[in-house]
Amino acid sequence: MAKKAAALDIKNVDPHEIASALAKAMCEGDIVNFRLIFMPFSPARKTSTESFDMPKYAYLQPGDTQQRDPRFQQCLAMVERAEMMNFIQSELDANRPAQLPSELLLALADHAVREGKFTNAAQACELLRIRPRMQQIFYEQADAALDAGDVAKGVRGYRIATGLAYDYAAFPEPLPATPDYQTRALVMHADYPQDIMDCVGMQDTEPMIETALNYLLLEPEAVARLEKRPVEIRLAFLTEWVRRQDPRWDTFKQQYKEACALATAFGKRLEGQQEDAKDLAGAIEEQQQSDDPRSIAAALLGRTIGGGEWWQYLKELACEHPASALFVARQAVGDIEILLPRRRSDSAVARALGLCAGAASDAPSS
Repeated sequence: MAKKAAALDIKNVDPHEIASALAKAMCEGDIVNFRLIFMPFSPARKTSTESFDMPKYAYLQPGDTQQRDPRFQQCLAMVERAEMMNFIQSELDANRPAQLPSELLLALADHAVREGKFTNAAQACELLRIRPRMQQIFYEQADAALDAGDVAKGVRGYRIATGLAYDYAAFPEPLPATPDYQTRALVMHADYPQDIMDCVGMQDTEPMIETALNYLLLEPEAVARLEKRPVEIRLAFLTEWVRRQDPRWDTFKQQYKEACALATAFGKRLEGQQEDAKDLAGAIEEQQQSDDPRSIAAALLGRTIGGGEWWQYLKELACEHPASALFVARQAVGDIEILLPRRRSDSAVARALGLCAGAASDAPSS
């Protein structure tokens, strides 16, 4: 009787559904869904009460359009090979944590890199114990591209290499290192600027590039690899990095110019000024009765934060446009503190990123 009851607990699972779910996860570079298939509660397991027929698992199966995608078909053919399906089924039937198929993990990592899902690629490579080596390979390829003058390819290589970084101090287990620009921006602006030249955006070209690369790239090794290159290469690299990292940078450019216009209306021309920052505070304070100076930060962000403090605007800016934190500064106005746009009009970095009037990147494209 016990044997009969146990037999009733075992359901039939269509092998094609298992293969399709794995192929979809591979094609999308989705390590989470890939690992889910091998979990104890997975709908792919015969002893699980879960089923692929349940609406909540519909997302695991490919749609009609994806099924016609050559990349998906290539992944499906890889999974449905007889020896691969035998291995997968044996792992699903075993009463222990499953051993993930390494060949499929490697393909998933490749697709994750192609899709820009670097944390997924990092996890797959870490499971395969090849992550540090893959990082070095991408660094070497990126350096070769920069040597050949191909900045775009070099930036792509560095983005992948830094995206594969791992945080072994993460709790409760090591995880891919993820950018936390909200915190890094707060650290960068932790000290109130006693002089206008203390602002990040007022630095000379080379120190500004060094600050920007350390802030944006996160990985000290990446910055060290770049520091011996000519300043014009590092500037081109930084410009390409910002535009690849932030597809909405052009939107921020417009918001930045609006914020500069507002600041000018509050009594201070920001470009090329060398005056004491207290003059700006006085000019703004005189108009505070009719205007709220926090509208400048709202213009920078593109929306208003109710009762928002300068640090709240800074965190939101750093999240949406990481490089924006390099071109703003804190300013005390009476009993409040606001966030202002701050950069030199002759800054090569600001001009390259289109944050100065008449910058080359402002010209209409042909």
